[in-house]
Amino acid sequence: MENRGGILNSTGLGIMQTKRNILFITRTAILMALTLVIQMMNLPQYATGPLVNTMLYVAAVFVGVWGGVAIGLITPLIAFWRGILPLPLGPMIPFIALGNAVLVIIYGLTRKRNKYISVIAASIVKFLLLSIAVRFVVDVPPKIAQMMQVPQLITAIAGGAIAIILSEILIRRGMLKPLSRM
Repeated sequence: MENRGGILNSTGLGIMQTKRNILFITRTAILMALTLVIQMMNLPQYATGPLVNTMLYVAAVFVGVWGGVAIGLITPLIAFWRGILPLPLGPMIPFIALGNAVLVIIYGLTRKRNKYISVIAASIVKFLLLSIAVRFVVDVPPKIAQMMQVPQLITAIAGGAIAIILSEILIRRGMLKPLSRM
């Protein structure tokens, strides 16, 4: 087998794919752990919400849609099991997870066209999904219903703004590359 420029032909491609898979798993695990740490800090919703959403957007950039979706689906469950999410939010967990997944999917698939519009679109869809859930599907106390509406839109947009700035800094300074560019 011949070696050209440090990359082996058939076997080398397998090694490169394995390296990429290891990076995907490692980055996804680190981002999930950081997201859980943010949740465990017991900050108010207007701090925790944007930071968690930031992690979801950042995951879409640096590990791709599927890594971000995994984080978005798992973190609400773990937060509930650990007592970070209050008991009355229990019925909302599937909708929070779905809202997170939709946010990541929309942003991940459209951000290359216009990341700002992508953040707004992803945030609006997440907001609509959670609002519809508390109005028509799940019976939760009024205070919980209120938390799942406009504050979700605000925290999703704020998280997107933070993520755009953070991602640009990491990429421009050469600190981290999106997996899609490797």
